[in-house]
Amino acid sequence: MQVLHKLIRFARKSPGERAQTVRAYLGEDWDSRVFHLGNDKTAYVIGLFGSGRSYINALMVKNLGKRAKYVRDTIRLHPGPTSMIYSGHATMRYVSRAQALPAVTSGILEAVRSGFADLIFLYRHPLDSLLSNWIWWRRTKNTLDGKIPSPLDSLLSNWIWWRRTKNTLDGKIPVISDVYKNADDLCADLEQSFFEFKAFAEGDPDFFAAVPGPPFLSLPEFVEETELFLQSATLTLRLEDFMIDPLKEFSKIVEVMKVDLDLSRLRVTPPITKPYRYLAVKEKVPRFRDFINELDEETKRRIEKIGYQL
Repeated sequence: MQVLHKLIRFARKSPGERAQTVRAYLGEDWDSRVFHLGNDKTAYVIGLFGSGRSYINALMVKNLGKRAKYVRDTIRLHPGPTSMIYSGHATMRYVSRAQALPAVTSGILEAVRSGFADLIFLYRHPLDSLLSNWIWWRRTKNTLDGKIPSPLDSLLSNWIWWRRTKNTLDGKIPVISDVYKNADDLCADLEQSFFEFKAFAEGDPDFFAAVPGPPFLSLPEFVEETELFLQSATLTLRLEDFMIDPLKEFSKIVEVMKVDLDLSRLRVTPPITKPYRYLAVKEKVPRFRDFINELDEETKRRIEKIGYQL
């Protein structure tokens, strides 16, 4: 009976959710065919780490109808238009851990200039992203504890990632709320671990020395990358705007992809994560407030230019 109930739940999912479930078990390469229907263009949904991209993935999988079958949580380049929707992290100027190389992004931009692809860029307040990224990388660092992961470790990590992705698709497990019960707990931990946080925010290689590979973006680099994407994307979306009117923002994706949908029938939920969480932290952690005040003038200018205050 339990198996039957699972099959019933699977059958009730949207086509995109069923495809996502199959890929969760068989891997992204289970079906390597590349489709091109009608006048579709390849769509690239790009966000820097900590942007809320998984939330957008969930909306597309649930609400894009037949086109949702072609959503892939990876980035691939093609010499012509396709119906594929690729989603991932990428950078334009700096090499960064866990994000596609600038050469890959250059290929995406060339496809956009050639007229057979669209680039949709999602972003949020850089300081909110910074806090989320610090927590995520800190947990990864502590989990590996200075060890190079074995194939078994990688398998376990992939299983955990897919489990978290499934829960994210159900609107659960935002990173900060998953770790801390409330803002006070976050602030207490940040106060106690502030020098470690500052090393992460400045891109200190020693912070990442336990895990082989390049460091993550420093905050100034993160902000610069955001500015560069905003200058180049077909469509730019702020995560905070999805918290105000998710249907309005999602309709912009539908319009760019030219998907034939009855928007009045969609039930688009906002992200669970809270906007401008950094403000509460700034209020309660003086050293975090000083860190913001001491940012270099160019970074401050860029943050204001992309539409945010400090």
